[in-house]
Amino acid sequence: MAIGGLGHKVVSGVAWSFSEKLLSMVIQMAVSIIVARSLSPDDFGVMAILTFFTSVALTIVDSGFSQTLIRKNTPTDEEYASVLGFNVAMSLLLYVVLVACAPMVAKFYGREVIARVAPVLFLVLPINSLCVVQTVLFTREFRFALLSKTVFVASLISGVVAVVMALCGCGIWSLVAQRLLQMGVKAVAFWLLRRRPCTMRFSLTALARMAPFSLRLLATDLIAAIYNNVAQLFIGKMHSTTQLGFYSQAQKLKDLPVTSTVQAVQGVTYPALSQLKDDTAKFSEGYRSVVRVCSFVIFPLMLGFVAIAEDMFALLLGEKWMPTVPYFEILALSGLFFPLSAIAYNVLKVQSDGRVIVRLEILRRVVMTLVLIYAIPRGVEAVAWGMTAMAAVDMLINVVAAGRYTSLRFCGFATTILPQLLAAVAMWLVLYAVHPTICGLHVALRLAVEIVAGVSIYLILSVVFRLRALGDVVELLRSKSA
Repeated sequence: MAIGGLGHKVVSGVAWSFSEKLLSMVIQMAVSIIVARSLSPDDFGVMAILTFFTSVALTIVDSGFSQTLIRKNTPTDEEYASVLGFNVAMSLLLYVVLVACAPMVAKFYGREVIARVAPVLFLVLPINSLCVVQTVLFTREFRFALLSKTVFVASLISGVVAVVMALCGCGIWSLVAQRLLQMGVKAVAFWLLRRRPCTMRFSLTALARMAPFSLRLLATDLIAAIYNNVAQLFIGKMHSTTQLGFYSQAQKLKDLPVTSTVQAVQGVTYPALSQLKDDTAKFSEGYRSVVRVCSFVIFPLMLGFVAIAEDMFALLLGEKWMPTVPYFEILALSGLFFPLSAIAYNVLKVQSDGRVIVRLEILRRVVMTLVLIYAIPRGVEAVAWGMTAMAAVDMLINVVAAGRYTSLRFCGFATTILPQLLAAVAMWLVLYAVHPTICGLHVALRLAVEIVAGVSIYLILSVVFRLRALGDVVELLRSKSA
């Protein structure tokens, strides 16, 4: 079958990774709901501002070297050691810089709590630097079961601690503790599982050999990290941290399934596609199969969220978070495009020399700058629509560019995802039509009916119209249980 072209290791890896992401997503969603009911939107707004700086800094710490190590046929111990040394040194430098700047950021936003939280939260930088090379080693060896179990345990421990702290009235510190513990548990586990990742011999020459491709990836990833979060900085300043809290919570809840899907598929397929890069036919078919499976999962999930958003927020988060619903419904639409864009981006990372990635990144960010300039003064809802539009543009750019390196051109890509999209839209239309007839039910019962109906409709349509993606998913599940 089509998915078999990727090999048993890849199918098993996707299955393990997706299982872990699914379980972690359930835990994080439960934690987010409990914590959100105990904290204020303003607390989440403050964390969103700090998250901008950590996201950018984490990108610089990696500097694209991890992706270069995965892409190389046989990285040397010297290269592993050099990247590890670079990660640690850069993380310590950025930690000092960010802590020094924290009081100025606090003054700019008029939120003194930022200066108190920053020195603790930014410890994620040196902790994360200890995970980068270890993750590369496990990824290259296709040890995704081990990675998945480790990440799941880290999510579980940090989530339980965050819930307990939130219920005890610790406020924003419960969110800080969750971030630190999740990264810390993962780092400790990785080093216990593999105490000697490489011969500890740092070499600037080794870094210089990897630098051309790595720095091109850094340029694109850094621009992406800034632009994906920059709207939050303006919302927090031009509107309020409370409004930013509503927006960031919508984005966070939308990102849980989207990011889980992207990381599960991308983390496995990047090393897999790297190994297939010299076989054009297998590479193209592997790319098509991953796109088909990903769209089969993500399309009904995100349109389903749009259909049940109001009932879901009313039941799980309560009245104080209802202003988040419009933002969530809009941002959920961006989830239709983001995972597919990430897969196409993997193709570019594997097959190109990095120059085209930088040029495309500059193009899309010029467009995004114009979108943000237009949207930010017009309110938070306009920003949400702008981000969704950019997600669609981003996918279009990546897919067209990836078509230069595979036999799957844009038209072939569109026909690959179209059956899943039509089935998901049909499911959404039925749920939309049914909602007025069940509005008299209790919100919990109404939500249950909507979820069961949505899943049933989508699966029935998939069987009736014999969607090939359904067969791919069934094969993937069988491979995992084998």
